[in-house]
Amino acid sequence: MKYNFTYKVFCLLLFGCYGSFSFSQGYWQQRVEYKMDIDFNVDNHQYNGTQSLKYFNNSPDTLTKVFYHLYFNAFQPNSMMDTRSRTIEDPDGRVGDRISKLNDSEIGWHKIESLNQDGVALAYNIEGTVLEVKLAEPLIPGSATVLNMNFQSQVPIQIRRSGRDNAEGIDYSMAQWYPKIAEYDEKGWHAHPYIGREFYAPWGDFEVNLTIDKNYVIAATGVLQNPNEIGYGYEDEDVKVKRKGKNLTWKFKAEKVHDFVWAADPDYTHKIATVKNGPELHFFYQESKKTEAWKELPDLAVKAFEYIEENFGEYPYPHYSVIQGGDGGMEYPMATLITGHRNLQSLVGVTVHEALHSWYQGLLATNESYYAWMDEGFTTYATAETTSHIFDRSDRTQARNFKTYVYLTQSGKEEPLSTHSDHFNTNSAYGLGSYYKGAIALAQMNYLIGKEATARALRKYYYQWRFKHPDANDWIRVFEKESGLELDWYLDYWVNTTHTLDYGINEVREEDGNTVVMLKREGMMPMPMDVLVTFSDGTKKIYYAPLGIMRGEKSNETDLERIILPDWSWTHRYYEFTVDSSKENISSIEIDPDGYMADVRRENNKWEN
Repeated sequence: MKYNFTYKVFCLLLFGCYGSFSFSQGYWQQRVEYKMDIDFNVDNHQYNGTQSLKYFNNSPDTLTKVFYHLYFNAFQPNSMMDTRSRTIEDPDGRVGDRISKLNDSEIGWHKIESLNQDGVALAYNIEGTVLEVKLAEPLIPGSATVLNMNFQSQVPIQIRRSGRDNAEGIDYSMAQWYPKIAEYDEKGWHAHPYIGREFYAPWGDFEVNLTIDKNYVIAATGVLQNPNEIGYGYEDEDVKVKRKGKNLTWKFKAEKVHDFVWAADPDYTHKIATVKNGPELHFFYQESKKTEAWKELPDLAVKAFEYIEENFGEYPYPHYSVIQGGDGGMEYPMATLITGHRNLQSLVGVTVHEALHSWYQGLLATNESYYAWMDEGFTTYATAETTSHIFDRSDRTQARNFKTYVYLTQSGKEEPLSTHSDHFNTNSAYGLGSYYKGAIALAQMNYLIGKEATARALRKYYYQWRFKHPDANDWIRVFEKESGLELDWYLDYWVNTTHTLDYGINEVREEDGNTVVMLKREGMMPMPMDVLVTFSDGTKKIYYAPLGIMRGEKSNETDLERIILPDWSWTHRYYEFTVDSSKENISSIEIDPDGYMADVRRENNKWEN
């Protein structure tokens, strides 16, 4: 004991003197290892769990406390989620006032029966959906500890994301179902109460053993370790499975993930399709007339994965599961829960969207509470690209995203994307902003730095930051390095303000046999200008005015002659340039003819003679 105490004091002194230097020189993130055994009772919808959590403190800080999320506690009358839903201007229709009407057998809860650190009992307090824990021994930088917990939980009626007996008859959608350690990063702890929106958690490995009635089929994150004992489509070819006893124990392992989801139903059909040089895709659904489209889904999902891997980066896991369940569509590592009563186009669209979250949340695990637009927005952008490829709709790839963003700007509801996800004044401001304005944040890179540079930068961003927690600055720096342009101003305007883009052709006049074009910035946000001049003989030229604060210009990706004009300073609302031609020899002049810029009023973008 004396030796251990002396060693701990030495470590505290060492890291106290040198920890900030040694850790601050590079990126760090915490790590976890979960081992859970779950005994599930399908009769009362409750389960007993044991959890062993090894927590690695890779930060430069000494931790004296930890926090867990207890998500099921949100599904109780008068919870923060319930109150928020009943008081917000435009509540989610899936929630409304439903939580307030739950009885004791329908609510969700987690009860902590015991909790210790390396065998020493811990003091803790539960505040709604957050478990506050004081450590018995400080966790110094570079060290690890084991937190052991026994808990009991009740699955709530399906209301939002997780629960039992969803609207389509799926018995259990088990998302946010276990006491989950909160994330600690360079900004400290992120023990946000669960209001119904986003998530953030440390990377790690999971070993989860689920014991449940043998008639239930389980779909889950990870890889099943005992398939030949389980069957239900998991077993090897020619293996005949004999299930003995009342229950089965399903053993799953998942490495390098930040969450674990599962679903269970006795009527699941399990189908498998394989992506060439890629993962196995598993599909779980109830066969009925309402799920006919699922029969066509595997082939189209394979096509989607092939396109995604080629354009956005390789999928690193062996499996991905598409699971009928939940209340719409929700992403988790290696799996998604989606409602299944859809036509083929809708089914493919939601599957592609949730699968792409494996790239822009499952692997690029941003803090969604602060950067939901990087997750939802980039996924929405990539979904449009992928579904356009699948259904051959390249002529309107991002059209819906631009149109919806313009609607948001005119709605009077828009708030800056930097707003915390839980604190938007309306659900519409959060949804339209995070999904569609977030998508445009990426789509406009095709305009700012060019399509080829955008494609290269997007892949570099993925490979550089996957299995990490990038933020907005990490993203924009990759695009700066790839393009050679300064783009911090773009982030400042697009994310931190609600300023809009509105450029127009203010005047076209003739002077000394040439044509002078005056442009005007009507909106508050500056941008470089691509102006297409079409002459009476059918020839065309592009006049390109870089934005001064970009410190450079993009490459010309067209076959047209491009005239690079002097920089346009963001402080100047008007800008003039001269075309070496008489006015009568010009047919038209148009700003951003390809429509890559999110100009909210395009009717003033074109002049015709």
